[in-house]
Amino acid sequence: MFKKIGYEVSLPKNQSVYEGKCPITETLEIIGGKWKLPILWHLADKKVVRYNELRRSVKGITNMMLTKCLRELEKHGLVRREQYQEIPPRVEYSLTERGGQLLPALKKLYEWGAKQKVNAE
Repeated sequence: MFKKIGYEVSLPKNQSVYEGKCPITETLEIIGGKWKLPILWHLADKKVVRYNELRRSVKGITNMMLTKCLRELEKHGLVRREQYQEIPPRVEYSLTERGGQLLPALKKLYEWGAKQKVNAE
């Protein structure tokens, strides 16, 4: 599949990347969407972020969508949620080690995107 660009990844004949377990497609399903990348970027900036701080940082996101995205990222092992039994309740989020491993790839995508923007101008 990617032999032309130096990768030895291939699919069986007559199989689409959507039919098999293409790692790129699976990754995009996990981190794709409008809100997950901004959430990951804000979590990467700080070790620990409280829910309301994260909500204020991700402009335009609703409480329902933030909660949904955080739950999905937590389910995939990218985000850690820690709830403290205090009054008022305190919930903190941070990247897991697995989530941190994603950051170099996201930085490369950012650099590539920045070059595309410059080339388009």
